[in-house]
Amino acid sequence: MNTSNTINRREVLGGAATLAGGLAAPGSLLANTTDKRIQGKADHVISIWLGGGMGQVDTFDPKRKGDPKAKKPGSYYDSIETAVPGVQVCEHLKNLAPLMDQVTAVRTVHHEMIDEHAAATNRMHTGRPISGTVTYPSLGSLITHDRGAADEGAPPYVLIGYPNITRGPGFLGAQHGFLYLTNTSEGPAGLSHPDDITPARQSRREGFLAELKKHANPTRDSRLINYDAAIEQSLKLSGPAFNSAFQLDREPASLRNLYGGEFGQRCLLSRRLVERGVRFIEVSHNLNFLNGAGWDVHNEGILNQHGLIQELDTAVATLITDLQNKRLLDKTLIVITTEFGRPPEFDSNGGRGHQGTAFSCVLAGGGLKHRGAWGETDEISKRIVSNPVGVPDFFATACAAVGVDYRRNLYDGDRPVPVTDRGQPIAELFG
Repeated sequence: MNTSNTINRREVLGGAATLAGGLAAPGSLLANTTDKRIQGKADHVISIWLGGGMGQVDTFDPKRKGDPKAKKPGSYYDSIETAVPGVQVCEHLKNLAPLMDQVTAVRTVHHEMIDEHAAATNRMHTGRPISGTVTYPSLGSLITHDRGAADEGAPPYVLIGYPNITRGPGFLGAQHGFLYLTNTSEGPAGLSHPDDITPARQSRREGFLAELKKHANPTRDSRLINYDAAIEQSLKLSGPAFNSAFQLDREPASLRNLYGGEFGQRCLLSRRLVERGVRFIEVSHNLNFLNGAGWDVHNEGILNQHGLIQELDTAVATLITDLQNKRLLDKTLIVITTEFGRPPEFDSNGGRGHQGTAFSCVLAGGGLKHRGAWGETDEISKRIVSNPVGVPDFFATACAAVGVDYRRNLYDGDRPVPVTDRGQPIAELFG
């Protein structure tokens, strides 16, 4: 057989998938094969997750003032000017307002998942709807699968918050999963030895494990191979060199105070993890909240929503400034996402429902050409007027910023899976 004429099965499947995508979405075939790749120069991502559904009309896309009692749709708060002429934000984002020339509020993100938090959370972590046949990888796993850790002494992906499958590696396998912790006063539980396990005892255990492996039969079972890789990585990371990143008391008290409470300390820890070489950090704002309801402000939950917004404002503004002072801001993309937005109308008790047709996600730093805001919604932030950004497009923008090729395929076995479901980056944000 002439090997030059042999067709690789993956190439056939990949071509068929690309063709099918082109038929389903006109222009996507051309975009994925001939368009010049957009590539940024960032090395790290700090992804801030606001569980519950941040209301864009009350934060980064303010409109006319509404009135819950009169059932007049609109913003709950007044708006203020920012460093970018013509771009306003909520009055409770007073620390971020002067920094908006380093920020882009993408005001026209949209998807169809609005009635179920778990499905929407999955959508905003994996970029795709839930599938009955494929467990898709999260954005963190997509990026770290491509680029690995920025330093061999660090894990690629750290989650500061509660773990679940939505944040995980999906079909990429356990070796592309996350290390996690839920409390900044303690390091990751998986890296902490029990008090009775001395260094000598740990060394003996590792020796026994190595001896068992030497005499074990080779395996091709991917689950066992991935498990072994996870054990090897955890042993490497359990020493004092990496664990010192979690010692926040080494930071000046004045800086810790600027960051604020536990959520702010998570943001501070994310900066320390960037310095240690972690590629992707998710910081989850899931602390039972000042208003008792989090960002899911139905009914009376909206009454103290301003406390959440102020907490976000304090921590993120300090993170931006801190990264800039350490000359890390251009190398670190900050991403703020949430499962959906909130409608401008008020419910019977003055709160808000869910809205996936138009909501805001935020980008900062990462060497992007920021403009304060991208995209436009109507006079009450109900409908997209210009520059819609689908979830795959938002994912493609984040991937492009850190040098991941958003056009290529991953493979679930022999099945090709486009990295970002054929999203296209917001080209105007790249120089």
